[in-house]
Amino acid sequence: MPLISLTTDFGDLYPAAMKAVILGINPDVRIVDITHSIRRAGIREGAFALYSLVRYFPQGTVHIGVVDPGVGTSRRALAVKAGSTGKKQFFVCPDNGLLIPAARRLGEMEVYEITNSELMLKSGVSATFHGRDIFAPVGAYLSKGIPIETVGPRISNFVDLDFGNFGIDGPFLIGEVIFADSFGNVITNIPEDTILKFSSFGSQVEVNGRRVPFVQTYAFVRQEEPLILVGSHGFLEIAVNKGNASLQFGLKSGDQVVIKIM
Repeated sequence: MPLISLTTDFGDLYPAAMKAVILGINPDVRIVDITHSIRRAGIREGAFALYSLVRYFPQGTVHIGVVDPGVGTSRRALAVKAGSTGKKQFFVCPDNGLLIPAARRLGEMEVYEITNSELMLKSGVSATFHGRDIFAPVGAYLSKGIPIETVGPRISNFVDLDFGNFGIDGPFLIGEVIFADSFGNVITNIPEDTILKFSSFGSQVEVNGRRVPFVQTYAFVRQEEPLILVGSHGFLEIAVNKGNASLQFGLKSGDQVVIKIM
């Protein structure tokens, strides 16, 4: 059975319109909601949400992502095929980098601009809801097995996105917040291999000047105590056991994080 995932900043109501369009084209598809709670216009947050999960989806999955502050402008609509032979997945999104990190994580990419109006909503394309009118129908047709070349021409000058640079300055690791989850855990762009080069589990570090332990999981500290760990996504995470690190440390997406190795 074909599979489509959805990642948006829409909250309620609007995802249902996308699902209705998808099911009208391919009633046999299964739809998985990654999240519809991305911060409004939070492109990097949306990119991380799918990046952290994409490896667990089966071959042929179509991922539709809509965090689209440029809707209705000249920004392009894209379809992407990525992955090795026998493991390819598809991505449909605006040309703002949203799903590029997830696609690149699978391996080789082919990127196409969506120009074929025959694949768009038959009743017309609005200026403000391309998720329903372009991305949902194109994703649905891809889930039915149409060749990706059908959507339009292959391009190479798409908008790229990564999770930013982290730096090393003596005993300091300098990164930034890329996501805060619903528990208030703060995920940075400092990868696992970097923190493990400089520190080990059970040691102490400073996070923006505040001393915390580096442990393997949340329950290794007392309730309401802060900690850092390597999350299941493979990045350094700041957390509070049964608390909210985002609130306690005053950190949000894009903020700088300085880790001092003790």
